[in-house]
This record gives sequence, C-alpha cells and structure tokens, in this order.
Amino acid sequence: MQPVTKLNVIYHDREVGILAKSIEGLYPFEYSDSWLTEGFALNPLTLPLEKGVFMPKANPLDGMFGVFNDSLPDGWGRLLVDRMIVAQGKTLDSFDALTRLAIVGHSGMGALRYEPVYPLKKTDAKSSDLDHLAKECSNLFAEKPLDDLDALFSLGGSSGGARPKILTKIDGEDWIVKFRSSQDPSNIGEQEYQYAKCASLCGIAMPETRLFPSKVCAGYFGTKRFDRGTQGESVHMVSVSGLLETSHRLPNLDYKTLMKLTQRLTADMSDLKELFRRMCFNVFAHNRDDHSKNFSFLYNEEAQTWHLSPAYDLTFSASVQGEHATSIAGNGKNPGESDLLDVAEYAGLSPRWAQTTAAEIAEQTRDLITKYQV
Repeated sequence: MQPVTKLNVIYHDREVGILAKSIEGLYPFEYSDSWLTEGFALNPLTLPLEKGVFMPKANPLDGMFGVFNDSLPDGWGRLLVDRMIVAQGKTLDSFDALTRLAIVGHSGMGALRYEPVYPLKKTDAKSSDLDHLAKECSNLFAEKPLDDLDALFSLGGSSGGARPKILTKIDGEDWIVKFRSSQDPSNIGEQEYQYAKCASLCGIAMPETRLFPSKVCAGYFGTKRFDRGTQGESVHMVSVSGLLETSHRLPNLDYKTLMKLTQRLTADMSDLKELFRRMCFNVFAHNRDDHSKNFSFLYNEEAQTWHLSPAYDLTFSASVQGEHATSIAGNGKNPGESDLLDVAEYAGLSPRWAQTTAAEIAEQTRDLITKYQV
C-alpha cells in the first residue's frame, strides 16, 4: 500500500472532511461542504463548524488535533499495532499518526471512521475463552511466543489504556473486557467491578458492568460500551484530552478546569453535580489515575447537546508520584474536604449539597478503600 497522505473522516456514512499531512509533519483538517451544511463541530473549542483549513499545534499531541488523536490506539492497543507491524517485517518509524489512523479504519472508539483503511492483517479469534486470551496477553507482555497475534490485534488493536482488553460482542451488544497487566494485582478484575458497583451506589452514572468468571483468577471486569446508542449506533465521543488539545501524560489539569469545561459544553447543572461526585469518589476511593483521557463527553446529534459520558476506569491507583493526575483546587497530594468544597463553590454548587454529598461518598467508599488499598 502507498504511504497515507490524507484520509477521509466519516461519521455514520457521511463525509465529515479531510485529514491530511503537511510538509511540516502536522495534520491539518478541513470540513467538507456538505458537513458544513448539515453537520456539527467535532470539537466546538478548536474545530468550530467553519469553512477553511484548521492547522493543529505541533505539541503536545504530535501535530494531531485531539479529537482524532482520541481515535489512535494507546497503551495496549499501540503495543498490539507495533507488534503486528514488526511481525510483517515493516519498520515502526514508517508508520506515522495518519497511517495509524488508517489502520484503525472503522474499528475505533466513538463514531469517527477513517478511509482508506490500511489493511494490517486481521483474522477472527480462534478462541473466545477469556482465560486463554488472558494468557495470550500475559505472553505478549513477557515477549513469549503467541498462538495467535492476529486474533489479539483484531480484538484489541484499536483500544486505549494501559491494561489489555478486547472489544467484543456479548448477547449482541458491544462490550469491553479487561485483563490483568504485568503491574496489576492478581484480583484487578474483581477490584474494578467492586469499584464500579460502589460508584453506582454513590450516585455516579455508570455503564452496565459484569464480572466474567475465570478458572485461574477472581474474574475479568467487563463494561458495556457507552459509545454505542440504544440501537447499536456509534456515538460521537471526545475525551477532555481531545477537547483541550492536551496530553493525558501531562499533569496539567485541575477539577476547576473540568468544571469550567463542563459548564461551557453542557450548561447543565446535573453534569456539574455528576462531576463533583466523581471528584469526591476519586479522592476518597484513592483513584489518582484521574487524567484527561479518563473523562469524556458524548454528543447527542438529535438534541444537539453535549453531556458527560458515564464514568470509567475507576480503580485503586497511586498514579505518578502518588498524586492525582487532576488536582483538586491545586492540591494533588493530599486533598480533603476543604479542597472539594472549594471546587464546588467555584462551580456554583450549593455548599450544603456539596458537603452532604462529599460526606455520603466518603462513608460509602470507606470499606472499599480498606479492602483494596495496597
């Protein structure tokens, strides 16, 4: 296949625009005329629905607009793509971000699709046995021989996040099932499942979750994909990293910034309250991996509204140097009630409601943190 120099961006079989590569190594974007007439802004902050060529910054997303960077495999997915490239005798440096989007093609998270598709070899999985797939993931981390790299790639090559996972169908619906990474405790599946159940009890919006049985561990955490609608249609989704054009590897986010972004996008007090609950949960349940890709917004095209997506990736985590990736009123090391209430005041939330809610979540998470802190 010839080197990829431009891609058609597609949404629900409609042409959104053209993504190309400039001589400077950046990836500019332009909406199509038809999308300008009947579409919506993919990112209302940096890609408003206007005619013209939008030029991204070189850093920190390597010359790619955040909404498209969200589609790129990250962590586990990138590892799989890299292994497939090497297995086919190709060099990694010949696959730039645009070519990697072409590899994603129609299989990415959210609703955006990219054409033409770069055909890295894909085959159906030989087995749907979760224990077998978990073993294959472990072998990949250990650089041991695999029974079927193609199968792992076809199931998880478009995914993000550090932990191994597969994108699969369960009872005709789209799900994500996660496996243990080399850095995780042996009971990570059970832990994330219990965190999800506790978050739901705290009033936090959660997708449907399950703990799938295993013969070798406590089980595998699975979550129904919230980037799919009631009829299975794909839903446009952008992370905070994508919206703010910042890398999730940079600890430059504060919950006050998140509140301001949520107010601007949704203008909905219920979303601000939802974000406050998640902040409290992350503090009291010691989930410090609360970086900018672990918060996302979904766009409802019919209603023409943005709202926070359901919560995800909630586990016990110390994150970088033990601090929250997203600080709480400037405090990432040891935030407490005063910091939480400071954010609530900034967001215009009722002090009495905020104090009561924080206390309820602290109580609800007490047993959870006692059980899983390491």
